[in-house]
Order: sequence, then C-alpha cells, then structure tokens
Amino acid sequence: MKRFIVFAGKRLLFTVPQLLAVSVIVFFLIRLLPGDPTYMLAGPYATVERIGEVRTNLGLDQPILTQYADYLKRTLTGDFGVSWRTSQPVLLDIEQRLPATLELVVGAVLVSVLVGVPLGVAVATNRGGIADRLVFVYGMLAGSLPDFWIGLLLILVFFFALQWAPPPVGQLDFGVPAPDHITGAYIVDAALTGNWQVFWSAAGNIVLPLATLVIVYMPLVLKTARSSMEEMLDARFVLQAKASGLSRWMQLRYALRNALPPVVTVTGILFWFLLGGTVLVETIFAWGGLGQYAVESVINSDYAPIQAVVLVMAVFTTLVFLIVDIVYFLLDPRISV
Repeated sequence: MKRFIVFAGKRLLFTVPQLLAVSVIVFFLIRLLPGDPTYMLAGPYATVERIGEVRTNLGLDQPILTQYADYLKRTLTGDFGVSWRTSQPVLLDIEQRLPATLELVVGAVLVSVLVGVPLGVAVATNRGGIADRLVFVYGMLAGSLPDFWIGLLLILVFFFALQWAPPPVGQLDFGVPAPDHITGAYIVDAALTGNWQVFWSAAGNIVLPLATLVIVYMPLVLKTARSSMEEMLDARFVLQAKASGLSRWMQLRYALRNALPPVVTVTGILFWFLLGGTVLVETIFAWGGLGQYAVESVINSDYAPIQAVVLVMAVFTTLVFLIVDIVYFLLDPRISV
C-alpha cells in the first residue's frame, strides 16, 4: 500500500507541470491562428476607433505576456472567460456539452473493451480458424473506412431503409424533454430519476453513433488483445504451467494477466483519441457535444472556448493516463516507484 501511494502521488504531482505546459502552448499557438476576433465582434463596417475599443475590452492591446498572466490567473479561479459567439460563460457552455461527448466516448470505450478483449483472447486461443480470418478482414475494413462514412451508412440502412432507428436529430426524440440535471448525461440522469420515457429515447438515439465509433475503433483493442495473448501463450511460464499439469483455465489466467498491460495502454490511447475525434460523428448525428463546440470556436476565432476546451481535454487525458499507470502498477508490481 505504501508503494502504491508513493507511485500514485508522484504521477499525480507530475500532472501539474503537464497542464501548465499545455496552457502555455495553447495560449500562444491560438494567437497564431488566422483571423482576428476584434473585426468579427466590431462588424464589417466598424471604424478604427471602434476596433481599438473592442481590442481594449478584450485585453488584446496588452503585451502577450500580460495577457497570459491574466488568463492563467482567471483560469486558476475557474473563470474561463465568455464566448462572444454564444454570449455565455465558457464554463457553462462546456458543462452543457461535455456530458454528451463523454457519454459517447465512455460508452464506445466500454463496449470496445468488453467485446474486443474477450474476442481477441478467443481468437488467440484458436489460431487459424474461421474467427481468426473474420477478425482479420474486419480489422482491415474498419481501419480503411472513415467514421463519418460508417455513420452515414448506418443512418441509410437502419433509419432510412429499415426504419429501426430514430432520426439523427440529437440525443432525444422530438417532443421529449430533457431529464432533471444531475450529471448532464441523459441516459444516466433519466435512470437515476426513474424517467423511463427519456431513458429509452436517449438509449435509442445513442445506438447508431455509438455503433459507429465501436465499429471503427474497436479493432485497435481487439488486435492488441489478440497479439498480446498470442505472445503470452507462447511464453515460457505458460509452457511451464502446461508441463506441470495445470489446467487450461489456469494457463489462460496466467497468460491473460500478463497480456493485459498493452491492452490497458491502448484503451487509454483510445479514450484520448475519441475525446477529440468524435466531432464528425457528433456533426452527423447532431449530437451537440464538445467537439462541435470546439470546431465552431476555431472557425469563428473565439479564443476563450478554444483555450478552455483544450485545457479540459488535457485534464481528462492526464487523468486517464494516470489511471492507466495505476492499473499498470496493480497488474505488474515489478514496476518501480
């Protein structure tokens, strides 16, 4: 327990300079983007005096280091600024959109792990069979097709042709009110409040976008689990267990525990990638998540939301890889503190 606390504490302390570095990089790189929010806010027919007034109100007339110091000070107090595009505090915008994205990302990662790992283990223990060939073909196809194309195909088949799925109009059907706010995730909030009408509506609407992400990104987990398991099954300690007369179940148990660390790493990478890579899927299904919000902010040179979104994603990514390190430590106690 002492080694675990020391290990987790060191990893947690390391996140502070990471987030500080992210804030520096994002702040200065955003200023290099083409476009100036001053002209968009002032309007196309604004005078030079009006443009200067807007720049002063935004603090853009200050030296760049002064701007960063003010930004860091406000960020540490929880003030991410106001989006001039939505006229709302950025923190409020993120609170409204982040749960929708997390609902998709967490769901896709869970399904990919719960299906991909057992399937990869099953294929590894039965090499050369039909399942092995089917998984190979599936991995090749999923890796060569973009997620937005898969999403459009699912909409065409299951909504337009078969009419099994609801229309891609967002997280809820038309006329269905949002549940009482607890976490912001409609499925979770509806289940916690016992609002089963909203629950089934939200569950039905998440099927196609979730299936899109799983179809495209699950092969990464599946192939990692298969290759890692195959390597462990050929390892000397498994051959020793087999020669000692241990049951097949015990052999698989030993091999699986040693095959899991690469799968854990890939799962963390998958979460990080999906957190910022669901924007096309969110757009197709009108999901209203954080990815759409970030893209719209970039297009309109809305500095405050871009900085906040990247920083929030960095926080979540840091926490995910902290969890990955902790799980690694629990799986392999030989890791040094």
